[in-house]
Amino acid sequence: MATRRRPVADLAALIRPSHAAKAILLVPVALIGATPPSLSEVVGVAWATVAFMLASAAVYIGNDIADRHRDRLHPVKCARPVAAGRVGVLTAAACCAVLLAVLAAIVAQAPASSWPVLVYLVLNVAYSRGLKHVPLVDVGVVAAGFVLRVVQGYEVTGDRVPSWLLITVFAMSLLLLIGKRRQELLEAGAVHRPALRGYSMELTNWLLQIASVLALVSGLMYLRDEGPFGPHHGQTAMMLSTPFALFALFRYLQMQLVDKQGGDPVRLLLRDRVMVANSMLWAAALGVTLVLVHL
Repeated sequence: MATRRRPVADLAALIRPSHAAKAILLVPVALIGATPPSLSEVVGVAWATVAFMLASAAVYIGNDIADRHRDRLHPVKCARPVAAGRVGVLTAAACCAVLLAVLAAIVAQAPASSWPVLVYLVLNVAYSRGLKHVPLVDVGVVAAGFVLRVVQGYEVTGDRVPSWLLITVFAMSLLLLIGKRRQELLEAGAVHRPALRGYSMELTNWLLQIASVLALVSGLMYLRDEGPFGPHHGQTAMMLSTPFALFALFRYLQMQLVDKQGGDPVRLLLRDRVMVANSMLWAAALGVTLVLVHL
């Protein structure tokens, strides 16, 4: 039975199911506003989330095909289906084509508001073609993909995109990506990823500090000035969030610098019980505050 299930599991692994959390968490942020969203906005954002999930899955498959020879030299990535030879290149390409076809059908329903996902695809083609080999630019391009997810949600709702929120998402993305580069340096050096020749442990440590400060300050400014709590309660939301935000950053840096974990930021954040507990308490505190504001 295990042998029969393996091809299906390998095909599922191609699209990185756990990474769908990026779209699920970021695109619907646009629905968190001062007024309750309409049904059409909820449906539109749901489709936009699916579109980004399909786009990112197609990108993952394309990168796996392009990087299969280099991945075979990596201690962890060598187990990926394409690199390991469990899924053929033609099969993977066919899966990518199917995902893009479904994405095209979704985009065709609202082409005017779908430009962020299209820019995301173009950006990732440029990334795969060469930008991923340019130190510092590589993490900036990937971080821009997270920002585009947020923008996509606001394109659907038609609301103004909060500038502090975009800075926060960009800085947080950089923090996670730099942590990933740091872990790659620890595990395999600069052999697997050419861009790593432009990094060092000292540089990544400094970059982690800079990204942490920017993420913290911009996030708190968003809650105070542009968040869903309004001008009168934004200050309260900012002060309430400060200890949770600081603890989340401290915990992440602890896992990076002490525990030497950070190769897969998504799994790190979703599976660490301390981080999850802190996030749930933080969300509950802000949720109660939001309810009280609108009473």
